[in-house]
Formats: sequence, C-alpha cells, structure tokens
Amino acid sequence: MTDRTALADAFLATTAWAGARRAPLAGDASNRRYERLTDPRTGRTAVLMDAPVERGEDVRPFLRIARHLREIGLSAPEILAEDPEHGFLLLEDLGDDLFARVLATQPDLERPLYEAATDVLLALHRAPCPPLDAYAPQVMAEMASLAFRKYRDGVLGEADDTAAARFAERFADILQSATRDDPVMILRDYHAENLIWLPGRKGIARVGLLDFQDAMTGHRAYDLVSLLQDVRRDVPAGIETRMLARYIDGSGTNDHAFRTAYAVLGAQRNLRILGVFARLATDYGKPRYVDLIPRVWAHLVRDLDHPALAPVAQMLVDTLPAPSPETLQRLRR
Repeated sequence: MTDRTALADAFLATTAWAGARRAPLAGDASNRRYERLTDPRTGRTAVLMDAPVERGEDVRPFLRIARHLREIGLSAPEILAEDPEHGFLLLEDLGDDLFARVLATQPDLERPLYEAATDVLLALHRAPCPPLDAYAPQVMAEMASLAFRKYRDGVLGEADDTAAARFAERFADILQSATRDDPVMILRDYHAENLIWLPGRKGIARVGLLDFQDAMTGHRAYDLVSLLQDVRRDVPAGIETRMLARYIDGSGTNDHAFRTAYAVLGAQRNLRILGVFARLATDYGKPRYVDLIPRVWAHLVRDLDHPALAPVAQMLVDTLPAPSPETLQRLRR
C-alpha cells in the first residue's frame, strides 16, 4: 500500500509550506482527505488535498475546472502547488464560513447569501463553457434508478431490476422533453455546505466554491435545484420562490419551461441522492446519511406533483418505500 504520509511530506517539501503545522479538516463522501496548513511564522494558512490515485481519485478535473472558474471571476481556490501524478494539491484556504454555518448563527443573512449564490449561477451560465462530458437524459435516468437499486432494494432486501429498467426508460423520455435547452456548465454539488461566504470580496466573488471536480454540461436549472432543494438544510419556501424568479428574470429564460425543468431535475437529483445515501449506509458503513433521507423524500414528493412527472409519479409512490422509522432502521443495519 502507498505510504500517503511520506508522499505528502515529499510534496510539501517542494513548496514553501514544508514546515507548516498540519491539522485535519472535515472531508466529504469521497476518498479525498484535507488538511489545513498553518505557517508558524506568519500565521498564513493553506489547504492540502490528498486524493489517492490508487483509490480512483484524479485531481486533474479539479485543476482544469478551478482555473476556468477563476478566469471568469468566480472564487474557486487558487492552486498554489500540484502533484497530479500522486494526487496532491496545495490550495488557497477560503476559510470555514460555509453558508450552512453562517446561516446557523446569522439567519438574517439568508436572503443576501442565496441571492449571491444565484447570481454566481447567472454569471457561470453566461460564460463560455469548456469541453465537458454531458449529463445526458439517459445518464440522468440511470443515475436516478439508484433509488430502486440501492434504496428500495436495501430496504426490502430483494432486487427488482425490471422495475428499475422500466422506470429508467420512462424517465429518460421525460428528461429529454424537459431539458431541451442549450447546455451550460453545471457544478452538480452546489449547496450550502459547499459554498463559503467571503464578505470581504465584491459581487459574485463573495461566494467561495468547493467540490466542483465532477462538473459536466447540462440544463441551467440543475444547480439551482441543488441550491434550493438542499438535502442538508431546510431552505425557506419564500427563498426558493424568490431565487427561482431572480434566476428566470436574470437569465431571460422561458418561465414555464424553466419551472418544468426545475421540477423534473429536482426529481432526478433527489432520486439519485436517495440511492447514493442508501449505498453509503449499506455498502460503505456510513449510516449518518440515512438521517438526511426524510428531507430528500419530502423534496421528491413535492417535485412529483408537477404534471410533467405524471408518467412516473404513481409508479414511484407505489414502488419506493416511504422513509418510515422502520425503513430507515433497516438501512442503518
């Protein structure tokens, strides 16, 4: 097995941060690890990303997208040093003021923070889009079918590949119809625990961006759904309504078509997350994600009220178990 500590030490030895104090930072659901480095002489800080190549991680997409985002005026971390071969990056430290943490103590900032985050998406979608893989309807439908393959099957203890395949086929047609718009860059994990408040900066630069390495091209409603149907915090209905209107007005997009895509992509995203959270609990021993499932389910049920989802709504309600306490306990076990 690769000695990641020795490799990290060797990487830092090539930088000005070789003698820095190191402390772990909270990670995410991936194999990546993070450390905050503090220069004992100046007190300056930076962040070390450790993305093990031998465990399937690749820092090159992060590098490419971070540079693009910075070029268009957004606050992705500056790249201070890199070793793609071994999976190490030294990054600008954007601090600890995640939107979720700021709003927990300063709820009066909710509207300005969400306005700033919505304006970031408007700026991102106006900019030229670099070459990226497309989050196509067939791909999205297959990802949404994780709700059957991992959530449903994990609860019931039995597989039903026929139902999953039937759903994916129907849902791909709905996605194809609802997302006929010029593709834009979508960051795909755009929510209050991946956004950092930087009030010392101006305009769209006040929003620090994290966890964007899986960016693709897709419909412009996708990241707004991720922001406003947040699986980790309750976004007030009034904020969701205002930000939808703000984006539609700011982009000049068709109101009805955008709201339809918003509901359809909301269903897609929430179905995928149901499956992902169930898989994290059952396959990777991370039961804490089960606690988030009731909020995901509530978002899904609301999305399914849209007429565009009628061809699959009843099938989903009939096939997927509601997240009762008993259901969630089965996943935890």
